Amino acid sequence: MRIFVSTCLLGENCKYNGGNNYSEKTVAFIKGHEVVALCPEVAGGLPVPRASAEIVDGIVKTKSGQSVDEEFRTGAEKVLAEVLKQKVELAVLQSRSPSCGVKEIYDGSFSGKKIKGQGIFAKMLMDEGIKVIDVEDIEKCTMNAIPLTI
Repeated sequence: MRIFVSTCLLGENCKYNGGNNYSEKTVAFIKGHEVVALCPEVAGGLPVPRASAEIVDGIVKTKSGQSVDEEFRTGAEKVLAEVLKQKVELAVLQSRSPSCGVKEIYDGSFSGKKIKGQGIFAKMLMDEGIKVIDVEDIEKCTMNAIPLTI
């Protein structure tokens, strides 16, 4: 099985704050599989580090109100094209990210409040019928029984 993984989960310092979200559980889960790993935000031309961003009324913006929506969507489209080209069957994504959030995202108030919803890239994957897993739910999955969305 070919699996997409958000590169921050593999230890690449591509998060907005210059860090990563390394996940031992993810590394164990993907062992023995072909992996495609990219960061949609970096693919869209955003620097590391960068201002944090949230989805505000459907537009990705920084706390100062600057729109970074074009960069987020461009990066998501580029990475989606690679995912489709590589025939990825499953994606493991970072929780609550405005790109990769699977079940919930921050509400756009920059207060830490979460709401149900998906990040830009996660939604594109789901619209293409690609199974997505929130990294926080990876322990609930086995390769034989992966729900469409967790």
